Amino acid sequence: MASTTGTLYIGMTNDLLRRVDEHKAGRVPGFTARYKVNKLVYCESTDDVHAAIAREKQLKGWVRRKKLALVWQENPGFRDLSLDWTEAGDPSPDAG
Repeated sequence: MASTTGTLYIGMTNDLLRRVDEHKAGRVPGFTARYKVNKLVYCESTDDVHAAIAREKQLKGWVRRKKLALVWQENPGFRDLSLDWTEAGDPSPDAG
């Protein structure tokens, strides 16, 4: 996730739609609320929780430049990907 000023946040969840909604509504105290991180600009999906944890740790270990390059490769305009969702929509990266 990202803020309008370019602050990046990396996290994992088992319910992307709910978690993005929580961030947008400011219901997640701490870093994301403080820096107004409320745009979904990149996501990955896996059914393997251990793989998800390992990937989160890997991404958090990257320098900012490398994180930005990853997002830019998939979402050059840093569009809020959640804007495409509807109430019945599928937020998975494989949807559509």
